[in-house]
Amino acid sequence: MRSLEERLGVRLLTRTTRSVAPTEAGEKLLATVSPHMEEIEAGLAAVSELRDKPAGMIRLTAVDHAAETVLWPALAKFLARYPDVQVDLIVDNTLRDIVSERFDAGIRMGERVARDMIAVRIGPDIRMAAVATPEYFRKEGKPKTPQDLAHHTCINMRFATLGNVYAWEFEKGSREVNVKVEGQLTVNDIAVIRQAALNGVGIAFVPDDVAQPHVEAGQLVRVLADWTPPFPGYYLYYPSRRQQSQAFALLVEALRHRGA
Repeated sequence: MRSLEERLGVRLLTRTTRSVAPTEAGEKLLATVSPHMEEIEAGLAAVSELRDKPAGMIRLTAVDHAAETVLWPALAKFLARYPDVQVDLIVDNTLRDIVSERFDAGIRMGERVARDMIAVRIGPDIRMAAVATPEYFRKEGKPKTPQDLAHHTCINMRFATLGNVYAWEFEKGSREVNVKVEGQLTVNDIAVIRQAALNGVGIAFVPDDVAQPHVEAGQLVRVLADWTPPFPGYYLYYPSRRQQSQAFALLVEALRHRGA
């Protein structure tokens, strides 16, 4: 730092026996170079990849269903294969801004990935399922159209970054219908929504793989199946300007969906 001060001809730090603080010139320099620190860190990470083994930290964010069904099965094998790689994973149903929060990548439905991001498909198609207990439908009857849900007790899903409460999305042929349902319970966790449905609270709208074991066991009954066609599932996404480390590139390949 003293060499830099001599080169610039100004003092950048005020030093005492107990503390060090930037001068006005030092603060101006810091404000100028701070936006470039991420690029410098990426460059240092790239240099570190010259080592024999992939290493470094990868920060990810994913919704709970994606983390459990798609990310973790591949990640468990990846961590065992590359012991020098660390993964910091944040699991919640907040669709975070991965740039401002300094994540390396996020995982969400393909239709919700911003167009300025690189997106890599990491999972199969997904279908949603509207389900409730047999007892509920015996008492309340079964909805025949999405609009009929207005007369039923439903369990809402909260996505804070999607206008608070998720509107159930249905499609049949060229018809698309979004329904804002009503009910006693609003939850931001799929596992709790499933349990609430099993306890007879009302109709839940969850991914098919969450509901199917209970449908097969006779604990839940599916309705409106002709209104829930499959759609592209989860994608890993990251900024197009991101300089990939070796560890990150290997993780992308480990997650890449290779199904039909």
